[in-house]
Amino acid sequence: MVFCAKEMKKSLIQWIRDWFEQNGYGCNAVIGISGGKDSSVCAALCVQALGKDRVIGVLMPNGTQSDIADSRQLVEHLGIRSVTVNIAGAVDAIHAQLRAARIDATAQTEINLPPRIRMSVLYAVSQSMNGRVINTCNLSEDWVGYSTRYGDSAGDVSLLGKLTVQEVKALGREMGLPENLVEKTPSDGLCGSSDEQKLGFSYAVLDRYIREGDCEDPVIREKIDELHRANRFKLELIPVFESGLEEKA
Repeated sequence: MVFCAKEMKKSLIQWIRDWFEQNGYGCNAVIGISGGKDSSVCAALCVQALGKDRVIGVLMPNGTQSDIADSRQLVEHLGIRSVTVNIAGAVDAIHAQLRAARIDATAQTEINLPPRIRMSVLYAVSQSMNGRVINTCNLSEDWVGYSTRYGDSAGDVSLLGKLTVQEVKALGREMGLPENLVEKTPSDGLCGSSDEQKLGFSYAVLDRYIREGDCEDPVIREKIDELHRANRFKLELIPVFESGLEEKA
């Protein structure tokens, strides 16, 4: 199958309608809005599938967010409802409790805590506003584990989980989203480096490897394979011990 942004958009919109009919009839789509391509495309798809009155954007700055204007730009562009919940107090409170318990937070803890709190906020908003939480991760990020388990990797339904970064960008352009949002450099907003700088390769290289199996640089190829192997567990259901006992219900 050859990717076509126009046809993929149509298929996704219908799929979203069908999913909500079966799993959330009359419910709202609740989406964390970062102002990047993934949340922008997800929100735009839900608007076209459900109508803008059934899409709620949630802005979740951690204190002062330098690019919060991008999130507001998307909300205004789509004309959707939005709420802003600043997570700084929750992040600070948890760190204070960790210190009180004599636990030194690692650098990775610092990075992963805000996304996990944001997902808690999304579910709080969703349960309070008759919603379903939209996962915004894409295939490229998931392939190398570039997501936080029980953070941005969670959700009730995934729209982009089988689409690469390049394909998501193409969808964004097909849907007429502002170019600055489609091409916004992805980063976690914490360490000052972009996703690609930290990964050590570009998403274009990764996407080609995923779709075509081609990667000229053997070092990068091995790094991608290693990341994929190490992080595959993030995409699997939690393992359950099989007791062998019968379930007759």
